[in-house]
Amino acid sequence: MDGAPPPPSPSGLSAYVAVSQLLGLTLLGTTGAWLGRYRGGVAWHSPLQFNAHPLCMVLAMVFLQALLVYRVFRHEAKRSTKALHALLHGLALVIALVGIIAVFESHRAKGIPDMYSLHSWCGMATFVLYLLQWFLGCGFFLFPGASFSLRGWYKPQHVFFGITLFILSITSCLLGITEMLLFNISDSYSHFVPEGILANTLGVLLVAFGLVVGYVLTREEWKRPPLAEELALSMDFKTLTEGESPGGGSQ
Repeated sequence: MDGAPPPPSPSGLSAYVAVSQLLGLTLLGTTGAWLGRYRGGVAWHSPLQFNAHPLCMVLAMVFLQALLVYRVFRHEAKRSTKALHALLHGLALVIALVGIIAVFESHRAKGIPDMYSLHSWCGMATFVLYLLQWFLGCGFFLFPGASFSLRGWYKPQHVFFGITLFILSITSCLLGITEMLLFNISDSYSHFVPEGILANTLGVLLVAFGLVVGYVLTREEWKRPPLAEELALSMDFKTLTEGESPGGGSQ
């Protein structure tokens, strides 16, 4: 019925989303505290330029991953939700690119070789795949052109690789934290120094954030239900792109 209020969110969803965002903000604050208290802060074109890298990558590749958009905005128009999903991922790519530029420029200024560690391999592979995923997602779902059947085929691949890239992002961050600690406090790390404890706490927060987000994404009953008008539009789109009538027969 027109004007009827939207149905309430499924039980527990709002609480888990709130916990995930609280964890996300906490891990961002912890990253800033680590870099500010023990690494001197962040500044561009200075010896502190490298510190922009971990801050940007945690913000972009972990916190800003727009995986929960379709769980949170359940009753808004699908087109608007798609646009927000793409916009947040695009913003994440820009911030991640700033972080990558920061580490390459810092290495060049200090004479440190690039792309030799497991962290750098995993991190760069994740960024390149993330960029490819974004382009493919926009091409298949945001812009017109792909047929109904092609979108239906690609959607499970998009969902799978989205979750996979989220896991790879967290894994790359954990590798980066360990590498950074071994570079800077290798002699005292085993003595439970405050910096090591704080960085380890950041790692635990990253894992906790990933677990909560992963739990929300894998609950079938928390998936966004299609709206009635979206079902009608889907049938019309299928008819236009594949020449089938709403009843399934060929025209």
